[in-house]
Amino acid sequence: MSKYGVLVMGPAGAGKSTFCSALITHLRNNRRSCFYVNLDPAAEEFTHEPDLDIKDLISLEDVMEEMGLGPNGGLIYCFEFLLENLDFLTEALDPLSEEYLIVIDMPGQIELYTHIPILPALVKHLTKTGALDINLCAAYLLEATFVVDKAKFFAGTLSAMSAMIMLEVPHVNILSKMDLVKGSVGKRELKRFLDPDSTLLDDAPGEEDVDDGTQQAGESGTMMRGASFKRLNRAVAGLIDSFSMVSYLRLEVQDEDSVGEILSYIDDAIQYHEAQEPREPNDEVEYDETAGEN
Repeated sequence: MSKYGVLVMGPAGAGKSTFCSALITHLRNNRRSCFYVNLDPAAEEFTHEPDLDIKDLISLEDVMEEMGLGPNGGLIYCFEFLLENLDFLTEALDPLSEEYLIVIDMPGQIELYTHIPILPALVKHLTKTGALDINLCAAYLLEATFVVDKAKFFAGTLSAMSAMIMLEVPHVNILSKMDLVKGSVGKRELKRFLDPDSTLLDDAPGEEDVDDGTQQAGESGTMMRGASFKRLNRAVAGLIDSFSMVSYLRLEVQDEDSVGEILSYIDDAIQYHEAQEPREPNDEVEYDETAGEN
């Protein structure tokens, strides 16, 4: 029996926990069962109390105090400990039926999603190749204010693409906190961010490119550094454009329709609706009769 889940990821401050809260509220309002898993060992406050909390297994505060590690090293230690104790997840998630959507809230340390092999091992355990047989997709959040700095936006997009390649599960990429950029980005320009357009960097302010050998001796190195970074940014944007793997959905957590639209993409990615029983004709008649009374 398949299970269904979404792994909510992204850099610190992207609004992952806020999105999880809004998603759980939306699911409950629509009478859908959900199971909330917190895998951030530093998280302390929740709108919805987790059904399973990694801090019941290990906490970042305890690790930092007892092992003398910093936040990043402590977080990695917590996840290595989790991988050594995967029964903590299995015993809680295995009994769940296919009616549940498992919402997994991840920490914001970006290295977990880019170059450390911890997350692929965890995903392998959760999915069909592991013990739990969960139809899993990843929801990668990037804060919409990144669009104000185009180079920063492409750096964030490169991280999203890196996570997609590393985890090898269906991906939904989301620009969160859209309310913060209302009025500062027009609809036409916003479309160029939702489906990243490498020519956005042509509009970015900065130093013009400088050909090798044309820099006058004794001038400040600032201009050369600016030109070099601009060429690097264009190369990164070109790489993203060449693979055409990343596109974004807009999210406003205060708008339930926006949350519902994101959920519909998640459902499609995990093939949730394909496993649901078709409606009986009598159910449809009852629904129509009720609608006619309003």
